[in-house]
Amino acid sequence: QVQLVESGGGSVQAGGSLRLSCAASGYTYRSYCMGWFRETPVKEREGVAAIESDGSTRYADAVKGRFTISKDNAKNTLYLQMNNLKPEDTAMYYCAADPDGSWYDPDTFEHWGQGTQVTVSS
Repeated sequence: QVQLVESGGGSVQAGGSLRLSCAASGYTYRSYCMGWFRETPVKEREGVAAIESDGSTRYADAVKGRFTISKDNAKNTLYLQMNNLKPEDTAMYYCAADPDGSWYDPDTFEHWGQGTQVTVSS
């Protein structure tokens, strides 16, 4: 059974940093596309960043240059380092995994974590 558990969310002021973690278990970690998505009450879930099974990375235009996705294969953990945070980054962030996921489309991901809240104040 695939399990994804996020942590690391919180409240910061604009310009600050946070690092999200996603501990994964129950599947062949390295063969899956893993990604971070975010959602707000007024905006549907959107792709933020992803690591494909071949190790290539993808970023939404809104976070390029500020966010970095990485994974530690030894720990089966996915990370999202978020720097220079902006109020518009405020959202619930979700970790997702799927062998055939398309990083920008949440409908292509089968497995999801419970989410972690990120709040950025101005």
